[in-house]
Amino acid sequence: MLAVHGIVRNIERADAAHIRALAGAGVATVHETTRRRGPLRPSIRPARAGSSVADSAVTVSCQAGDHFMIHAAVEGVREGDMVVMGTTSRSTDGMFGELLATSSRAAGCAGVYPDADVRDVSELNAMGFPVWCRAVHTQGTVKATPGSVNVPVVLAGMLVRPGDVVVADDDDGVGVPRDGTEQIADASRQRLQREEATRERLANAELDLDIYGLRERLADVGVVHQDHGGDA
Repeated sequence: MLAVHGIVRNIERADAAHIRALAGAGVATVHETTRRRGPLRPSIRPARAGSSVADSAVTVSCQAGDHFMIHAAVEGVREGDMVVMGTTSRSTDGMFGELLATSSRAAGCAGVYPDADVRDVSELNAMGFPVWCRAVHTQGTVKATPGSVNVPVVLAGMLVRPGDVVVADDDDGVGVPRDGTEQIADASRQRLQREEATRERLANAELDLDIYGLRERLADVGVVHQDHGGDA
């Protein structure tokens, strides 16, 4: 049993092939195939347009305004992990910056998703290091308060457990439970295949009213077609 504050050094991670499949599917598709679980709140956005990742979550619980435990988490990062961080209360300080990104990248970190603000965005973007955040704020932080690494955290309104997969891109972010990644990866592939077939039909001037059977649904809800409108 974990102490009040502590660090879990070893976590289980999803199969790498399933993570790659989720990365290729993107947030919108994964969101749909998880029966619209989530997504994470849209108040968190990528610091650089075009960022896209899907990785196992190394979770961090920090005190607001104190990024002590992010430094502690870097030691346990493996190649391809993503650091996701929640705070015990709303934080408006720059909890992550260029030096932490340099350290994190050297450890193999593929990106960071803090439910907080960040700083040094120009440097982060120049590095090409993917970061999602609430806002940009240069206010500094301290390294003083204990927290925990690899415990369940609430990230932008969603519970994320260590080893869950976080998929994030320009659209948003969504979490996939580690034990459900194979199922969601397979469902995402099937959905992409269906969408490609639909895309071809739409490009050939078929109407989505007919493709999706929406004409019948219009009638079911009482919408009536008529050739001419009534008088104003």
